[in-house]
Amino acid sequence: MLRTRDDHAWTGHQVDLGKEPLAPAAAGRAVMPETAVSGGAAADRIAAALGTPNVPGANAAVTSFVVRRFVARGLLADLSGNPEDTLHHPGQVEEVCGREDLAELVTTDIPLGPEQAATRLRVRKVEFDWMVTPGWIRAAEWVGVRFGTSRAGAVDVPLYRAADVDALVAPHAEVDWEELRSVGKGRRSPLAALRPKRKPEATPAPV
Repeated sequence: MLRTRDDHAWTGHQVDLGKEPLAPAAAGRAVMPETAVSGGAAADRIAAALGTPNVPGANAAVTSFVVRRFVARGLLADLSGNPEDTLHHPGQVEEVCGREDLAELVTTDIPLGPEQAATRLRVRKVEFDWMVTPGWIRAAEWVGVRFGTSRAGAVDVPLYRAADVDALVAPHAEVDWEELRSVGKGRRSPLAALRPKRKPEATPAPV
């Protein structure tokens, strides 16, 4: 398998050497001159390149979520075949770390939970929930989160890209955003009025 680069995205091409072709992940490992780095390690290297290193025990400046978004963009190749536990060629990670637009790329892919997304939009969470319901925005992925010492197990929480949250305003001119951002606690959301009404059920024809 030969490795090529095309505008920061690395791809693989099978070469017939008289052997059974390897699966993409296995083939990638077969030619790697160095040990592959995990998604978490890649996130640490990206954070360090930005001058904001991830500190153990503190909120990470760059998370594995961002690395997975880079994989989705084609900026990084995943050699693991496991989207939840990615592996990357260290040379490719180094190349990404050297991009002039790295800070911008990371900023657009910052993960936001529902509460954080609502805060970013300066609305209540109930308003953000009304935006999710009709499909104005979709979660980039879901993660299991355990709250405190709860014995109920992990709860699945949606994560949204910061860029997708920021892009919610412009396409929806039907929304009075100034009004939406001034709605008081306990008041009905103005977005509820935009909810599509159900069509009345047809009355059965008399027999």
